Amino acid sequence: MNAKLEALSERLEILLEGRDFSVQEHVGELTLVISRNEMLSVMKLLRDDFSLNFEQLIDVCGVDYQAYGDGAWQGKRFAAVYHLLSVNKNQRLRVRVFAEDEDFPVVDSVIEIWPSANWFEREAFDLFGIMFEGHPDLRRILTDYGFVGHPFRKDFPLSGYVEMRYDPDQKRVVYQPVSIEEREITPRTIREDTFHG
Repeated sequence: MNAKLEALSERLEILLEGRDFSVQEHVGELTLVISRNEMLSVMKLLRDDFSLNFEQLIDVCGVDYQAYGDGAWQGKRFAAVYHLLSVNKNQRLRVRVFAEDEDFPVVDSVIEIWPSANWFEREAFDLFGIMFEGHPDLRRILTDYGFVGHPFRKDFPLSGYVEMRYDPDQKRVVYQPVSIEEREITPRTIREDTFHG
C-alpha cells in the first residue's frame, strides 16, 4: 500500500473507532465496508471531516454477489457501492454497504448528503431491485415502467419474461410471453492466420 493510501486508511481507523466497519486495499484502491446502521453518519463524516473532504459522489452501483468468484461467497447477496472523490485531497474511496435482507434489499438514500445520488440510486433500484429508503422519487429510469423484474440480478433469465412490440391493429404497445428459444451463445474465434488487415 502506498503512503497516501496508508495515511487515509489510518485516518479512517481513527475516525471510525468503535463503529462496525472494515478497510480493504485491493489493486491500489481502498474500500470501506460499513453496516447500514452506521451508513448515514459515516457518509456525512466522509464528506464533512476536513482531513477527508470527500465532497463529490462519482457513482453509486448495485452489486449482486449471488455467484461471486468461484460461487463460494458466504456473505450477503446485495450491496450498494459508492465511489467518492476528494478533489481537495486528490484521493478516492469506495464505500460498500450490504443490504441485510436478500428478498427485499434496502439501504439508506444519500441524496441529502450528495444530491447527485438521485439518478444513480434510481439506476441501482431499476437494475438490481435495491430500495433506497428516503429517496424522494424512486422509480425506474432505464427500463419501462411495466417491466417485470430487475435485469442485472444474477438469477434474471437471459431472455427476460415478456417481450413488447407495437401492434398496428390495436394501435398500442402490447406485452406477450417471450417467443424466442433459449440458446447458448458461443463467442466467435478469430484466428490470426485468416485475418487480413
